[in-house]
Amino acid sequence: AYFDHSATTPVDERVIEAMLPYFKQTYGNPSSVHHWGQEAEAALTEARELVAMLLDCEPASVTFTSGASESNNLALTGLALKRLRTGANELICTPVEHPSVLNAMRWLEIEHGFNLKLLPVDKYGQIDPSDLQHALSERTALVSVIYANNEVGSIHPIPDLAALCHQAGVPFHTDATQATNYLPLSIPELQVDLLSLGAHKFYGPKGIGLLYVRPGLKLEPLLHGGSQEHGLRPGTENLALIIGLAEALKIAFSEREVEAARLGPMRDQIIRLVEHEVPRSRLTGHPIQRLPHHASFAFQDIESNALLAALDVQGFACSAGSACKVGDPEPSRVLSAMGLDRSWSLGSLRVSLGRGTTESQINRFCDVLPSIVERIRIVSGKLNST
Repeated sequence: AYFDHSATTPVDERVIEAMLPYFKQTYGNPSSVHHWGQEAEAALTEARELVAMLLDCEPASVTFTSGASESNNLALTGLALKRLRTGANELICTPVEHPSVLNAMRWLEIEHGFNLKLLPVDKYGQIDPSDLQHALSERTALVSVIYANNEVGSIHPIPDLAALCHQAGVPFHTDATQATNYLPLSIPELQVDLLSLGAHKFYGPKGIGLLYVRPGLKLEPLLHGGSQEHGLRPGTENLALIIGLAEALKIAFSEREVEAARLGPMRDQIIRLVEHEVPRSRLTGHPIQRLPHHASFAFQDIESNALLAALDVQGFACSAGSACKVGDPEPSRVLSAMGLDRSWSLGSLRVSLGRGTTESQINRFCDVLPSIVERIRIVSGKLNST
């Protein structure tokens, strides 16, 4: 049973079928003037228009990238460097952002002298909008807050946060990658100025993503070359992957409500099991305002590596929700920001369900998880710890 859909998803067969012609038949360079190039350009335009229709934005606002990490870097670095020329030298984000956001912000702080403000999060990994409002100033270059957290599944009220930023005249960015399968992504409803997505999180291919940029907002490109992708992302477009992203996004939008309704009860079954059958455990993230496919926990006096290895032996692919190196485990940065001490934050578990998840897989997982946790504690000598 593959329970790690927040890390990546298998490519949908319908997406593969849509991509295949662009490897062998429609293989022209979209910038070429001959028939093959015109055919490729038409397909690129059609894919961009489809994505724009789904996001309810203008096609010219959609820039294709290599993935969400590049989109985040382009959005934050590109905008911050432009805004720095106006005297705006402050950045705001949260400590529970994806590393491609947080590390980009820290690079801007170290290399370009920005002042980085990290908003505090509560025990659910969510910020208080009033903290954002108080942090904003005329010197704020931009704000970035994740839509749905990849580790603990908590959802932020993006329209409300974006509205606060706009009242202060500050651009707002969100990494919406984890939200794509299950939450609304209408640009006018979210009110965002920039939005990042990565296709492999919603059953598309790896190596392709997109960045929405509000019309009129200028970014400094990270790469320099040709004029492809509005001059923001030079280089010949990977047409097959772009077609795959567009098809995957269309499928995700069409199946969103059905999948959320199907997976939610399975997620809740796992949560109830852990809360009632596993001592010294706690749900991480918000109990209600969370992704419908996402269950995450902290187990006291358990090391994630041991737990993941034991689950893997039983046939379950799960995650700690953060990078955890064998032999040198480090506490989850997200869990630490949420106030969990080392005895808890080292024992994180993320169970993220998907289209292939069945009730029988959930039942079997619930049968084995409590005994696995107990066995690890016995082996480590921490069964009776308090």
